[in-house]
Amino acid sequence: MSSAPQAPRVPHRFDAREVTGTMRLLLRLLAALPLGAVLLSLPPIRESFAHRAGAFVAAQPDSISAIAQSLLDTDRRFAAAGERTDMVAALSPMFADGVLMPTPTGFAMGKAAVMAALRSSPTSRGARVAWRPVRAGISADGTHGFTFGYMAQAIGDTSVVPLKYMAYWVRAANGWRVLAYKRARSAAPTADSSVMDALLPSRMVPVRTDRAGDAARRRALIAAEQEFSDNAQRVGLGNAFASHGRADAVNMGGAASSTFVVGAEAIAQVVNGGDLTASPVRWSADTAFVASSDDLGVTFGRIVVKNPPPGAASGAGIPFFTIWFRDSVRGPWRYIAE
Repeated sequence: MSSAPQAPRVPHRFDAREVTGTMRLLLRLLAALPLGAVLLSLPPIRESFAHRAGAFVAAQPDSISAIAQSLLDTDRRFAAAGERTDMVAALSPMFADGVLMPTPTGFAMGKAAVMAALRSSPTSRGARVAWRPVRAGISADGTHGFTFGYMAQAIGDTSVVPLKYMAYWVRAANGWRVLAYKRARSAAPTADSSVMDALLPSRMVPVRTDRAGDAARRRALIAAEQEFSDNAQRVGLGNAFASHGRADAVNMGGAASSTFVVGAEAIAQVVNGGDLTASPVRWSADTAFVASSDDLGVTFGRIVVKNPPPGAASGAGIPFFTIWFRDSVRGPWRYIAE
């Protein structure tokens, strides 16, 4: 993975600080005019300006949750539209041109490669899919997000394969589109349709468009992934998963689990069979995408078994992607979904 497609650029959006700053500037300009000073002395005019600025600030928490809800609703709309067609046609419209997906042989890079990989599955011909997201999260600039949930793939009239899926999204001019996608077998269908609370930033911030900053943010997140692996070599895989994840992090759980594993401590018990002190693997990230708000991102890399059993096929490792979140740009990165 020496190179990766660039995430779609998004237009600048004004946040509360910019709008209220503009309001203050208008007030100062108006007050400087003779007639303006008279108008502002009138209570109805003065109170109207104050109400408009205050109302915008008060609306920001709702705006944050509304953006997360829009992502969840987008995933649901793609799912509803996909029920009327076959699996490949159902998934194709939601993918960005530069989408990446792990496969048994590496990463499929780009929409055409991802669709070809999906078609190559022995169970894909004529298959239909239905899915439902159970959680969404967004970045503070409102341009990156993720969803995950449950899927059922029907083959013929009687065979149904239960699956779990995870998607990392970017918001561009044509709306939300998936930049990273994976799905895996589930032990059994789950009847749990409850939706987890959305992962929300504490406040919205403006979108930044500096390319140098984009590169620096990617390097920093790749370094966080490397530190995760390095720490696993020092303290053990389970202990590293416990300390580098969030309390609400999720793991897909593998084919033996019918639900997502929730919580860093629970994930730590699963990843190495309850052995917290050893690490049979190491890994690193080759590339990453990070929101301009520097609080949500995704890394792409490969897991390598340190001591493969005799006769095992050698290769470049197992492809993975990890979704990361942090509460502030000064806080530590913690994995939220992987």
